[in-house]
Amino acid sequence: MTATDTPAPRIAESAPLVAGAGRTGDGRPLRGPIGKVALVVVMSVLTLAFIYPFVWLVSASFKPRGEVFDNRLIPKTFTLHNYVAVWHDAPMALWLTNTVYVTVLATITVTISSALVAWGFAYFRFRGRDLLFGLVLASMMIPGAVTMIPTYLIWHAVGFTGTLVPLWAQNLFGSAFYIFLLRQFFLGLPRDLFEAAKLDGANNWQMFRLIALPLTRPALVVVGLFEFQAAWTDLMRPLIYLRDSDTFTVPRGLKSMLDQFGFGGEWHWELVVTASVITTLPMIVVFFLGQRHFMQGIATTGTRG
Repeated sequence: MTATDTPAPRIAESAPLVAGAGRTGDGRPLRGPIGKVALVVVMSVLTLAFIYPFVWLVSASFKPRGEVFDNRLIPKTFTLHNYVAVWHDAPMALWLTNTVYVTVLATITVTISSALVAWGFAYFRFRGRDLLFGLVLASMMIPGAVTMIPTYLIWHAVGFTGTLVPLWAQNLFGSAFYIFLLRQFFLGLPRDLFEAAKLDGANNWQMFRLIALPLTRPALVVVGLFEFQAAWTDLMRPLIYLRDSDTFTVPRGLKSMLDQFGFGGEWHWELVVTASVITTLPMIVVFFLGQRHFMQGIATTGTRG
């Protein structure tokens, strides 16, 4: 062994150690303790900013009327009377039933119809496909106030004003945003799967139902959660189409409570915030049930297509 044989391996072995100092195995810089503390602080502040309004709402629902706005998170006078009074003074059970009915139908119809249209734009090749898809996307640029009156006149002409039908039946025609979202997922599916299924004798409906839909379940959950939240909290359409209190949804009912209890300048805010807590809890439960699929769908949206 010569003198020139031994140093070379040592230099080669030590070089990666120097070049990789302060880095992880994939070459990214290691996050120091200061960065970790800063990240935790920022995330904690943002978390508190988001959850504080709901915590305040829950706290206010256990306070008497004179203490609702005292800004205490722990009630000075704790009472359950508000939860009893809100069911007695307002038909909350009926409003919740109407809201569940409208929300479930709106979510199912818009998810299925948007998936069908998105599948057509993603899988089939036909003349003018890109132009039609561009027109679908362009419809998102139209303000809702522009179509509000024509849409009302259509429902009035067919005799459905004053009913719950206009609140969900419009979703039978899909949503431009959901069509765009689902199309991106369908484009990310390997086309060989469908060609193989076609060779096995599967028709277009079977390929859509048995292959495309199961593989895009995260996207379908995202669409369902988005529409559930939108339909559950919708106030504009109930204000336009609903007149009888027996057909009110929860947002429309809360508006009527504000009008009913606001007499003599003395607002019963304790009942309003209590009803708001009752109507917010179902959305939280639904989100947590679909949280895993929701996060998976959001994380993979940008990688599709």
